[in-house]
Amino acid sequence: MQHLLHTTECGTKIGVDKGKKPQSAKDFIVKYKEPNKRERTPKHIHIIIDLYIKREHEPTLTTQLVDCIIEMIKHIRPAQAFPPRFQFFPHYRGLPCCKNALQRFKALNAFGEYSVEFLLAVVELVMIQEKTNYPCGTMNLRLFQKFHNGADIFSVVSAATFRS
Repeated sequence: MQHLLHTTECGTKIGVDKGKKPQSAKDFIVKYKEPNKRERTPKHIHIIIDLYIKREHEPTLTTQLVDCIIEMIKHIRPAQAFPPRFQFFPHYRGLPCCKNALQRFKALNAFGEYSVEFLLAVVELVMIQEKTNYPCGTMNLRLFQKFHNGADIFSVVSAATFRS
């Protein structure tokens, strides 16, 4: 990855590469690299599956985490430069429902593949990417709202994989 933006407590590196969208000079692709693994690009479906696992074990706490994600999405702005900067992670100033998020949701780290730290950093970058390339886009917001509201798995997975 060209630009490292964060390294998690577990050593996962999160960053961005320059994107390829000709209409967006600030386009970027989110990348991550776990220790001893190859570099990867996170997909919406990976995030949603991890949230399903967390919700199975800790439904109330997972719902609160998704509330935080939805609130963050509503306040994200397009990137002003490349590489982008985090707008909320890790302190979430100005988002009361996300206050102390890393500590508050830490219990969810015991479930699923990803830590809360990883999820919040990656989701924010993916949301900044959407707002940068599609300023009026609401696909990601709708995806997390469907999950939050208990939509059936087919509907949520279809939204996560860009199918109607």
